Amino acid sequence: MIDLRYVKKLIEMLDGSSVDSVEISTDKGMKIRISKTPQNRGPVQIQTPAPMPAVLPAAPSGRPTPAEGAAVVEMEAPRVEAPKPNLLEVKSPMVGTFYAQGEPGSKPYVSVGTKISKRQVLCIIEAMKIMNEIESEFDGVVKEVCVQDAHPVEYGQVLFRIDPNG
Repeated sequence: MIDLRYVKKLIEMLDGSSVDSVEISTDKGMKIRISKTPQNRGPVQIQTPAPMPAVLPAAPSGRPTPAEGAAVVEMEAPRVEAPKPNLLEVKSPMVGTFYAQGEPGSKPYVSVGTKISKRQVLCIIEAMKIMNEIESEFDGVVKEVCVQDAHPVEYGQVLFRIDPNG
């Protein structure tokens, strides 16, 4: 469960800084996004590993609007894409920029048809100037690369589809 004191402290820290938004993801599938600018997405949502995200009730009408300096707390579920039959999906564990290779101009880590093994590096996602290597969780053959190089990715977005029987 979320510690509301922690969220309140994050809001206070964000409000007192020049940073516009902060996003935090946990290993358990929880994602917290706090932003000074509204995104008109409706009520606050909590993403949990359960199939249906819980929705928090709307704040009282006496709350200051984001234009007056208050922070908006938003937690959302990842995008759900229809899986291909018998294919395993490698999803982005964070928001960032997808890179298919380690250095510009070098060969991509994997492409369609590449046989991969567990713990093999598939790509890099850059988040806040940190390069995060994304490793495979299983053996198989890459059947689909779902993201273009140097394009942004969202949390939970499908990066690759892998055939475990290939």
